[in-house]
Amino acid sequence: MAAPSEKLAQSLDVLKKLQDQGIVAIRTSSMTRTHRERLLKNGFIQEVMKGWYIPTRPDEPAGESTAWYASFWHFAADYLTARFDDEWCLSPEQSVSLHIGDWTVPRQLLVRSPKGGNKPTGLLHDTSIFDVRLDIPDKQESIETKEGLRIMSLPTALITCSPGQYRSHPIEMRSALSSIPDASDILRKLLAGNHSTVAGRMAGAFRNIGREKIANTIVETMKSAGHTINATDPFEEKSTISFSSRDVSPYVNRLKIMWETFREPVIEHFPAAPGTITDKAAYLHQLDDIFVTDAYHSLSIEGYRVSEALIERVREGNWNPDATDDREHYNALAARGYWQAFQAVKESVTKILEGANAGSATDDDHGTWYRELFGPSVVAGIIEAADLAGYRNRPVYIRKSMHTPPNWEALRELIPAFFELLKNEENPAVRVVLGHFIFVYIHPYVDGNGRMGRFLMNVMLAAGGYSWLVVPVEKRDEYMNALEAASANQDIVPFTRFLADLISNSSGLT
Repeated sequence: MAAPSEKLAQSLDVLKKLQDQGIVAIRTSSMTRTHRERLLKNGFIQEVMKGWYIPTRPDEPAGESTAWYASFWHFAADYLTARFDDEWCLSPEQSVSLHIGDWTVPRQLLVRSPKGGNKPTGLLHDTSIFDVRLDIPDKQESIETKEGLRIMSLPTALITCSPGQYRSHPIEMRSALSSIPDASDILRKLLAGNHSTVAGRMAGAFRNIGREKIANTIVETMKSAGHTINATDPFEEKSTISFSSRDVSPYVNRLKIMWETFREPVIEHFPAAPGTITDKAAYLHQLDDIFVTDAYHSLSIEGYRVSEALIERVREGNWNPDATDDREHYNALAARGYWQAFQAVKESVTKILEGANAGSATDDDHGTWYRELFGPSVVAGIIEAADLAGYRNRPVYIRKSMHTPPNWEALRELIPAFFELLKNEENPAVRVVLGHFIFVYIHPYVDGNGRMGRFLMNVMLAAGGYSWLVVPVEKRDEYMNALEAASANQDIVPFTRFLADLISNSSGLT
């Protein structure tokens, strides 16, 4: 008779074979009841709804949403294909989001299918799929497949989107419009469908972002085909950014639009900069004084178990890198890395106090911060030296967040664009808030993004004459919820107010 551990190993082997096939949505029929119940009992799979499961980690706390958010899109692709074969596609609005690289998990995923049931299917963590009984585009070029998901082509999606989408989601719609290189594909669909009203809306939308040539081509071509066209701007406000035909990266354009859209709310809700720091030595001395407090709270926010006594020992060099307790060893290495990174950040602050451009200094130096942050763990053999080489080369997911960071291929465009925005930004408050937020939104590293984001924020604070800001671990939930509002809901105000309140209350902690 096989031992319990051997039986579990047999069930895990069945699960692994499914995962090796790329299957995320596991159906009841995919394995025997015995294997299913054994995996469910030991926490290796989780029921999404009756008859459907996803793989999970047994050490994930009850009620944790990370595994579900990381699995959501793959599950949706598998589930919808199982239900509708190839007779389905995502809504035009959701299709636009995926075209511009926005993989935020929606509360309700809208799907079109001639076999749709016109009702929602409840999923985990208050998410759902609503399959609407509607025909889908019948031309092959109107449907694309991305990560297993059937989505409308971008021209088809833009033409099919409701007018209200331009007003309710201007960042997404402008990003999508800016990635259209010319009028050809749009016009082909407008002419085929005799869409004179939509053509007027599309012309107005392209004019809104400064694409006059595309707008004029749409109007003139539709008129030459006998249509009456009245160009109407579907957006509520004129875009403050104009995009040329060369600006076709949806990732970079979306970043620029987000930055410009968030500027005014940040300026409105964040305290004005105090001005240039004159006593540089005193400011740097204050950083030494606040290090222990800053390290304790920043590391605790990330889940490390550190004490101020441990951090003080690390600072003084009175620590044992070969401690026998694995957890204490892990925490001590993190504290040592934080100390080394803090010294590198101080050097960047010194450059800025001496007149260097804050964006340029962080662009030049942030790689050094990161290497110092994880250097002790590399020396100890906990992580590979290759992990210090640069930005991530695989997907990452943020714990409990519906926001999915941009794919790693996009980082090569996004990071230079981010630092260019930071270099050119004249308002210190905007540099502080968006410097932190956009960095963690991009999530360029596999680990350490939160610590790096707070370092970057504090360097920008120094450049504006503000005091160093410690985010208290007691406010972790409020902090993370504010970041989530900005990432998933495109609302920067809660995060701005959160930081502003810390500034108003003696910089959080002293």
